[in-house]
Amino acid sequence: MRTFDVAVVGAGQAALAAGYFLRRTGLRFALFDAEPAAGGAWRHTWPSLHLFSPARWSSLPGWLMPASEGPYPSREETLAYLAEYERRYELPIERPVWVASTHADGIGLRLVTGNGQEIAARVVISATGTWSAPVLPVFEGQDRFTGEIIHSAHYAGPTRYAGKRVLVIGAGNSGAQIFADLVDHARVTWVTKDPPVFLPDHVDGQYLFAQATARYQAIKEGRTPAPPRSLGDVVMVPAVRALRDRGLLSALPLFRRFTPDGVEWPDGHLEAVDAVILATGFRPALAHLAPLATPNEHGRLAMEGAHASAHPRLYPLGYGDWTGFASATLIGVGRSAKQVVTEIETALK
Repeated sequence: MRTFDVAVVGAGQAALAAGYFLRRTGLRFALFDAEPAAGGAWRHTWPSLHLFSPARWSSLPGWLMPASEGPYPSREETLAYLAEYERRYELPIERPVWVASTHADGIGLRLVTGNGQEIAARVVISATGTWSAPVLPVFEGQDRFTGEIIHSAHYAGPTRYAGKRVLVIGAGNSGAQIFADLVDHARVTWVTKDPPVFLPDHVDGQYLFAQATARYQAIKEGRTPAPPRSLGDVVMVPAVRALRDRGLLSALPLFRRFTPDGVEWPDGHLEAVDAVILATGFRPALAHLAPLATPNEHGRLAMEGAHASAHPRLYPLGYGDWTGFASATLIGVGRSAKQVVTEIETALK
């Protein structure tokens, strides 16, 4: 059994940010990545996906993302940045290593990998993101539907849907962007449980992060913060804005149920459907922490400061505000990573 001061589970943006600060400490650490190559969840996104913040507002600690060709970095530009970040800082990443479970081991922890190997660590940082834990709602009649149902986590672009009848379900950014990606290739309908909320054209990720920072600072100082804009509201990225300008950006209310070859709409009308894409969000991917820690009904862990209540040497990182302000964003995770690594260094040294 190999032993480390710190074992980081994952090698996406949160794990890389942790690695950046860990390499300054002198602690013996490694990142264990289930993926075969760099990029984390970005390896599984569709080709036309873009960030909705400019490059300088989409950067990890230490190195600004290079300027993008368009207003927002593309999937390929983001993948290249993450891969180069690993190389630039010579982060010790082992892949593919899938962590199956986590156990208490005295005052430290023990990881068991999918092939039965064991890794001992004085501290574990869990930074697995959300991609591998998609939210999969179940609809009436779904078991009888003979078409394809996939989650947006597995959407790979419009090519395979050319000429097909497709429903995209979900009122957030993924739903809007996938709808825009398909509209010129398939007979596609956008379906939402609640009407989508569209942000003004000038609002992008940079604006949202600045607004969230102001709220964070106000709360910290005991002032009443301004009402927030939801990160789930639709940002008018170029593809979505172009669709709006063509008069095509509209969504229908959710259908009543599935039929064997399609759906039944609330007015009783039946429509044939070939494929359904669920842009229904994600939960924190925390299955690897069993049996040590169990998420609550919202998919979160109980926390005591920056570490999990289940064990003082377990640090979840990058899953959202419950693991640090804006920690699920490229630009926001650096602050949380620095805090976590500072606490770890103090505890271990």
